[in-house]
Amino acid sequence: MKIIYDPAPRTAAEMFSNEDFSAFMGGYDVVTYDGGDRDAFYDAHLPDCNILVSQQPMGADRLAKASNLKAIFNVETNFLPNIDYEACFQRGIHVLAPSGVFALAVAEMGLGMAISLARGIHSEHARFLDGTERYGLEGNGDAELLTGSQFGFIGFGDLGKALQALLPAFRPAAVRVFDPWLPDGHLARLGVQPASLDEVLTKSRFVFVVASITTENQHLLNRDKLSLMQPGASLILLSRAAVLDFDALAEIVSTGRIRVATDVFPQEPVPSGDTLRALPNVLFSPHRAGALNSALQEIGKRVLEDVDLISRGLPPVSCRRAERETVMRMRSKPVDKT
Repeated sequence: MKIIYDPAPRTAAEMFSNEDFSAFMGGYDVVTYDGGDRDAFYDAHLPDCNILVSQQPMGADRLAKASNLKAIFNVETNFLPNIDYEACFQRGIHVLAPSGVFALAVAEMGLGMAISLARGIHSEHARFLDGTERYGLEGNGDAELLTGSQFGFIGFGDLGKALQALLPAFRPAAVRVFDPWLPDGHLARLGVQPASLDEVLTKSRFVFVVASITTENQHLLNRDKLSLMQPGASLILLSRAAVLDFDALAEIVSTGRIRVATDVFPQEPVPSGDTLRALPNVLFSPHRAGALNSALQEIGKRVLEDVDLISRGLPPVSCRRAERETVMRMRSKPVDKT
């Protein structure tokens, strides 16, 4: 089993434990990109390559050279529009991404953000530092409990499921989900209530935005939709910034009508003078919710598991497979580590 290994912008130290990397390198014929002429490297090694671990473009020309290719692993974890997916589907080449590795880490951060919004943990901390802290009941005038509350989800993939699994301790009155890619019956079997976007926004005290960005949902949460939220309700943005119209967000949070937490932004890093930084009623996190060593090293573990299955003539199960009906509708930005 010959593997081309070209994981940039990821690194081996970032996504493999020492044990898993030794098993990967020692168990297979791994050819590592050496930093030279990429086209020449691929031309030399694609003809007898079985598995490709790479985010590099794989258009029709390159795929034509890879007559023995069985699988492409995108360890950046997004399905990018730089692959001829139709050619892969026709040839039975798996296109895989270990996209679920960050779900639990982001879910825990999202729950923490919701608690902080509800109880003013971050805001009262800031007041304490500048000497304007409010003791006792005075500091809890707009606080509320998560327990017994109404929760809503926009999107319900790996991240949504991981977050929903953390909620039973809060005995939710309802958990509503809007996800047009999942049928009502499927959602019901997962223990949540299927709902329209408007229902999620109007009936929830805490709305978790966990949808992938697609050709259909850019700025899904615009001025009209945000205005549907209950006064004092909390919006927690954890997935992709493009789902939310940040200009509309700036308008509504400036009025104090809703509380917001976000881990993602339209431009990252956020420019130092960006007016976004001065918005009130917002809890900011600099795209760090999933950036844990334990989560990153799960990438290598899942890749290794599926490489083993493929080498034994079995279908991959640990990574997510690109689907013909949806993959070209994905619009996630690639990781930028510059």
